[in-house]
Amino acid sequence: MPSVLVAGASGYAGALAARLIDRHPEFELAAITSRSEAGKRLSDLYPHHRVSLVMEELDLDRHGEVDAAIVAYPHGAAAPLVAALLERGVRVIDLSADFRLRDVATYEHWYVTHPHPDLIERAVYGLTELHRDAIAAAQLVACPGCFPTAAILALAPLAEAGLIRDVVIDAKSGVSGAGRGLREDTQFVAVDENVRPYGVGQHRHMPEIDQELAALGAPIVAAFTPHLLPLDQGELLSCYVTTDRPVGQEELDLWFADRYSGERFIDLVERPPGVRDVRETNICAIHAHADERTGKVFVFAAIDNLWKGTSSQAVANLNLMFGFDEGRGIS
Repeated sequence: MPSVLVAGASGYAGALAARLIDRHPEFELAAITSRSEAGKRLSDLYPHHRVSLVMEELDLDRHGEVDAAIVAYPHGAAAPLVAALLERGVRVIDLSADFRLRDVATYEHWYVTHPHPDLIERAVYGLTELHRDAIAAAQLVACPGCFPTAAILALAPLAEAGLIRDVVIDAKSGVSGAGRGLREDTQFVAVDENVRPYGVGQHRHMPEIDQELAALGAPIVAAFTPHLLPLDQGELLSCYVTTDRPVGQEELDLWFADRYSGERFIDLVERPPGVRDVRETNICAIHAHADERTGKVFVFAAIDNLWKGTSSQAVANLNLMFGFDEGRGIS
């Protein structure tokens, strides 16, 4: 069985990735590491994941002899570890933003000085439904951000048809999307019975959405604003698209059905989805509506930000990289 290291297992995404690999029928969870929680069992930190391995300080002499690694480090900190693992011949899934953006200057504007820009060209953008063949052959996969995952899947059929003139993306997310850090604005008293926008005009997922939509045929600057909801996990995007010509419902339905025919993790639903519909699944539920009154197209997409938005999508990509069925261990 291919052996897998999960580096950064004490965060929400890393912990879930460790759980999925630990229960996976084709992979062996070789080790889990954490800088802040070394010496603790993951099951002590997250009892619901039921992973009994002890988190250790990373030591590549001991932990680098694996077939694959999922790196769940912060932006900027991930790239040096990714580089070291690649040098050892390890196939890597990176959950940070370090290799998602193709332009170094854009990355450095939104994040930090890039530690290994030379590796960007080697990375495949890990949106499974769009880049399946390239992922299967990759040594390094840059797992998409959660908001870009939902946004790009929602808008891909329209982008590929060359019909997006403009789009406004209104996003709602549970607090797990902010990570484990004890930020004041994500504490219970700030979130409960409340909803508010955040990252207005400066959210780091905006250039990622723009980059991938442009690659699909929609070179636009999307208006994107996320809102924090009093939920632990889950994400809903409402996309309001101005098209280059009028689009009817029948035509719209045909585009989406054709684009996602046979995609087991895309649910085209008859009414706008909710986050509970997709909780703890690798599914993106999508509803597209041709609005006669405004002449716009509304597209709604729901995912679980920790699953499809991060960890289960990472495992789907890892399955492809090792020749296994895409849904093994996450279906």
